[in-house]
Amino acid sequence: MEDYTVFAVANWFLNKQAVSPKKLQKLTYYAQAWANALYNKNMINDSKFEAWAHGPVSPALYEKYRGWGWQDITKNEENTIDDSETIDLLESVWLTYGDKSANELEALTHQEMPWRNARGDLADGESSNQEISEEDMKNYYKSIYAGD
Repeated sequence: MEDYTVFAVANWFLNKQAVSPKKLQKLTYYAQAWANALYNKNMINDSKFEAWAHGPVSPALYEKYRGWGWQDITKNEENTIDDSETIDLLESVWLTYGDKSANELEALTHQEMPWRNARGDLADGESSNQEISEEDMKNYYKSIYAGD
């Protein structure tokens, strides 16, 4: 598996369909989390995910798409990911999470240990820029993996 920028991974999902910035954040986070769990390495080489109030967020991705607000980001044809191992993982993330709404994905991440650990004792809705531990991602998602 090769590593890519957060924007390359986001573009891969935007190549599938138009999605909101919040949903794009969660899909991109799950790509990183599952790469940690299944391949013991980061897929995304230029951005960390932080435990924001509405779930995991890459600040760089947030800055790029913040102007979209709650609107769907336009579907695009830009795709620079071409190695089969990465594509297989991204397809699996898409099949698992792509049919869920942004709010469903937010609720899901709020139940999961990596985001919860990074949030610590913060109240719901409280701001945080605490990074989500890649070790927590690896351990948690590996523990729930049901594939072959």
